Amino acid sequence: MVSTILLAVPALGILALIFMFIKSAGVSKLDPGNELMQRIGKNIADGAMAFLKAEYKVLAIFVAVVAVILAFTADPETSSMMIAVAFVLGAICSALAGFIGMNVATKANIRTTQAARTSLGKALGVAFDGGAVMGLGVVGLGLLGLGSLFLLFKGQFASDIMITDATSAVAAKAAMLKVITVITGFSFGASSIALFARVGGGIYTKAADVGADLVGKVEAGIPEDHPLNPATIADNVGDNVGDVAGMGADLFESYVGSIIGTMVIGAAFMTMPAFYGTELNGLNGVLLPLVVAGIGILASIIGTFFVRVKEGGDPQKALNLGELIAAVIMLIGTFFAVTTLMPDSWSAINSNGIEATYTNMGVFYAILLGLVAGLGIGYITEFYTGTGTKPVQGIVDQSLTGAATNLIAGLAVGMRSTAIPIIILCTAIIGSYYFAGLYGIGIAAVGMLANTGIQLAIDAYGPICDNAGGIAEMAGLPKEVRERTDKLDAVGNTTAAIGKGFAIGSAALTALVLFAAFMQTAQITSIDVANPFVTAGLFLGAMLPFLFSAFSMEAVGRAANDMIQEVRRQFNEIPELKAALEVMKREGHDTSKYNAADLATFNAADGKADYEKCVEISTKASIREMVMPGLIAVITPVVVGFAGGAEMLGGLLAGVTSAGVMMAIFQSNAGGAWDNAKKMFEEGANVQGTIYHKGSEPHKAAVVGDTVGDPFKDTSGPSLNILLKLMAVVSLVIAPFLV
Repeated sequence: MVSTILLAVPALGILALIFMFIKSAGVSKLDPGNELMQRIGKNIADGAMAFLKAEYKVLAIFVAVVAVILAFTADPETSSMMIAVAFVLGAICSALAGFIGMNVATKANIRTTQAARTSLGKALGVAFDGGAVMGLGVVGLGLLGLGSLFLLFKGQFASDIMITDATSAVAAKAAMLKVITVITGFSFGASSIALFARVGGGIYTKAADVGADLVGKVEAGIPEDHPLNPATIADNVGDNVGDVAGMGADLFESYVGSIIGTMVIGAAFMTMPAFYGTELNGLNGVLLPLVVAGIGILASIIGTFFVRVKEGGDPQKALNLGELIAAVIMLIGTFFAVTTLMPDSWSAINSNGIEATYTNMGVFYAILLGLVAGLGIGYITEFYTGTGTKPVQGIVDQSLTGAATNLIAGLAVGMRSTAIPIIILCTAIIGSYYFAGLYGIGIAAVGMLANTGIQLAIDAYGPICDNAGGIAEMAGLPKEVRERTDKLDAVGNTTAAIGKGFAIGSAALTALVLFAAFMQTAQITSIDVANPFVTAGLFLGAMLPFLFSAFSMEAVGRAANDMIQEVRRQFNEIPELKAALEVMKREGHDTSKYNAADLATFNAADGKADYEKCVEISTKASIREMVMPGLIAVITPVVVGFAGGAEMLGGLLAGVTSAGVMMAIFQSNAGGAWDNAKKMFEEGANVQGTIYHKGSEPHKAAVVGDTVGDPFKDTSGPSLNILLKLMAVVSLVIAPFLV
């Protein structure tokens, strides 16, 4: 049975990749629209690939250096030089997932726009299929990589010791922990790429967004996606860089990290008598997270077939139906997996030193708690950030008195929004621990992330629709096309908010699982906060999210300043752009009302904006600025661990996890709420009985709030997810040296 599972796991990863290639080929065959649309789409695709090429050149050097260090410092007793191979493979898989997602997203955007010329349903199908390529690519590469490495290293480092008594159980556990320790290199590689992708992508997208908004919308008074705006292509590239490649790398890391952390904890079952005589030879707890992840892949693939909408229908309901069906299928499959792989009951000493009895149904309940917690945090996030909700309406109301009160209201919403998600997380942690001990927390994280395939498909759908709307605007397509893309984009904003909440929740549980795995590997049974070294580590850890956020926020500010100066320069120095802007200020945005001279002036400006210069500014700034935050995450746990010991490092992880989760929720939700408050004004917001539109003073105040919130929700907030996990996985990698 062990051999069957070990072969089935990578096979399911291959199945996900086959389905991904089918979806990708289907998107590529669709009509890309007219020549202008294709030209705009090519500009976006070229900019996205230019960023990836520049980023991966830098990361290749980092990966090579770290791989050499891992190879020459590996302890042959507890690890192997092969950890370097696992690290490189994890980095390659994470980078490949980002490349695949970016490639198809920049194809799907123009095809979604073209499909929207026909119907809403066709446009939804194209956008979702594009997102599904990203989602299935992430889980396929993740499970294929993990399954293949486990199969390879199990045969190389762990002989099939038959567990018949306590002595053989201890020997088998030691051999298996060596296998899993080597595989942690895969998670380390994924985490490294994820951090740079999130930080670099966030800096890129916000530099472009802030430049496009402040100079284009506020100073020049032109729409966000207008072709006269030199930053508009960079802004659309940024949507893909941050929300496709960045989110994909983030969830790839959580997906892999939660599985590996749970495998480490599950190895403890090998020394328990209840597992001696089972068909899995004590590997029950090690193999279960891989099996649950495989079931999640099947559930996600089936769920994609139910995401369909008719003309006039609600896209949100279609997406929700696909996700709900996938969740139900996953739970049914998981129930049978748990009851088959795990014994009916077993006894173990918990972390409080008390003997407790656990059951296979308790493991299933822990998985259920993880899934419910992930969905719950996502929908609470939507409440605090969604268009028309009470918290966002409060920000709209406060915009009436200016930018200062708008900012105060947004900060308050972000802070208040931390309460319920933290309560949900605490409930899931305590509940899953009650049902299955530390293993319950780990398998709850796996349950939360098992359906990453369809969850990420829904997340990636958002930026594809956002791009589609921008292309419709730049290509001057009929009003009904933009109305369809706007309807899809509005749903995309909701899915993006839910996705960010889900990513934060999964990061918190994954970091906690890796923390528990670190304690087990470092042979720490408890962490005493009265120990001054632990207390110092705790404070250092709590400080890091603030320092990390400061670096990323300042990076956005510097990059945005470069972008603003460039856009202003083009508006002032390119005669055709300057003349066209004068016409728009005088006659408005509707070119159908222009006289012949004005129309000739406007048409003469077509193609004069230097989009490539703005793309170059964002690319260079993001690559330059992502280095320092990345080094903080990698170096800090190494320095603290070797200078202060394992317990101090444990304090550091506790501090960074608790403060980091709060900061991530606060920043993501504050930024999301500011964003949708601005959108409400653009659609016509009711403030104390008066309707205010785009260009009004309250709208200008909301634009300022949105500009402040942009780096909150798209740079520093999401990047904190990866800071927590990367520091935890680095600690897990160095744990054998601290024993």
